[in-house]
Amino acid sequence: MKIYQNPPREEWRELCRRAEQDNSQIAERVEAIVERVAREGDAALFALAEQIDGVNLDSLVVTDEEFAYAESRVSDEVKSAIEVAVKNISAFHRAQLPKELKVITQEGVECVQRPVAIRRVGLYIPGGTAPLFSTVLMLALPAEIAGCGEIILCTPTDKQGRVAAEVLYAARRCGVTNVYKAGGAQAIAAMAYGTESIPKVDKIFGPGNRYVTMAKQMVAARNTAIDMPAGPSEVMVLADASANPTFVAADMLSQAEHGRDSQAIVVCDSIALAESVAAEVERQRVLLSRADYVAESLANSRAIVFDNRDDMIAFANEYAAEHLIVSMVSAWDVVDKITAAGSIFIGNYSPESAGDYASGTNHTLPTSGWAHSCSGVNIDSFVRKITIQELSQEGISSLAPTIIAMAEAEGLEAHAAAVKVRIEN
Repeated sequence: MKIYQNPPREEWRELCRRAEQDNSQIAERVEAIVERVAREGDAALFALAEQIDGVNLDSLVVTDEEFAYAESRVSDEVKSAIEVAVKNISAFHRAQLPKELKVITQEGVECVQRPVAIRRVGLYIPGGTAPLFSTVLMLALPAEIAGCGEIILCTPTDKQGRVAAEVLYAARRCGVTNVYKAGGAQAIAAMAYGTESIPKVDKIFGPGNRYVTMAKQMVAARNTAIDMPAGPSEVMVLADASANPTFVAADMLSQAEHGRDSQAIVVCDSIALAESVAAEVERQRVLLSRADYVAESLANSRAIVFDNRDDMIAFANEYAAEHLIVSMVSAWDVVDKITAAGSIFIGNYSPESAGDYASGTNHTLPTSGWAHSCSGVNIDSFVRKITIQELSQEGISSLAPTIIAMAEAEGLEAHAAAVKVRIEN
C-alpha cells in the first residue's frame, strides 16, 4: 500500500480517483441483453440463464416448496441474527416515515405535501461469490414500512437452479413472496419492461456487478427509475493516535474483500501510524479466504498522511466516501465538518460491518463520489411526495394580480386568462 505525505491540493483529485472501469466492451452486450428481454420476455430469460450462467431453469418463479426447503436449510444461529437485524433496521427506518404537511400560505390558499408510497418496486439481490441476503433486509424492510403495494425480488441461482437459502428465508421474513430466478442485466431488463412471469416495476433497487449497473443506467434513461448510481464499494478511515491500527486494517480489508475493484483508504496524521496500518493489512490479509480479491483491491488502496486535522477533513469531503470511519479524538467535532459521505462510523468500536448488517442504518449507499449529491437508500427512496392545493374564491382573487403579472411577463396569455376568467365572472 503506497503512502503519500502531505500531498498538495492539486494532487487531491488524482488521489480521489477510483479504480478505472472500461465499460466500452460490455455496453454493446448489455444493450443486446436488455433489448432481447424487452422483446422476447420469459423466453429470453430462460435462454440467457442457460447461455450466461449455465443453468437450465424449469420455472422463473420461486415456489412455496422452495421457500419451505430454504427455511429448513438456514441455521438457527443465522435466523436469530436476522431477527436482531430486522428489529434494528425496522426501528431506524420506521422512524423516518414522512408526515403529510399542510400550510396556509396566505388567506384562502392551502398547500399540501402528501407522501405516497411507490406502487411496485423491484429489488435486485446479487448472487455469485457472496449471496447478499443482508441486502434483502436493507431493501425489503424499508419498502414494506413505506407501504409499497407490491415488492418484486430477482436474484440469480446456483448451477442447480436454486436460490441461496438465506436469501429466500430473509425475503419471506420481510414479507416478500414474489421472488424470481433471474440475475444480471437480464433481471434488470425484466423488471423494467415486464415479462410473462415478472411484472414491470416503477423503481429498481439493489447493487450488482458492472453488467447490472450498466443495465440499471440504461433503463433509467428510458422508462424506469433506479435507486442511485452505483460503483465498486469503498471505505475511508480517518485516524489519529487514538486509533487502533489493527482495527483500521481490519476495516480496510472488510471492504477490500467485496471485489477486485473495491477501494480502501486510510487518512491519518503520522507516517508511523500509516506504516503500522500497512503492516497490519499485510498480516491480516494472508489469513483471509478471499485473499485473491483482497490483493487486487489493495492495488487501488492507499494511505495518506496530513499534518493537520483540517486537511484530513477537507480531503475526506473531497473524496466523499461510501463508508467513512472516524477514529479520532473528538470524533463528533470532526463529523460535524463532514459534508459528503454515504454513511459515517464513529470511534474504534463502530466497524463498517455494523452498518452492513445490523446496527439499523441502510447499507445501500452512493459510491464513486456520488455522496456529494446523493443519499443512501432510506424511506424517502420508496416514497413520492405529491403536492395538493386548494384556493377559495377569496384566495384566487387576492393572488390573481401576482399570477397575472408573472404569466404576462413570460408571454403566457392563457395562463393569465385562466385566472382572469375566474375573477371576472
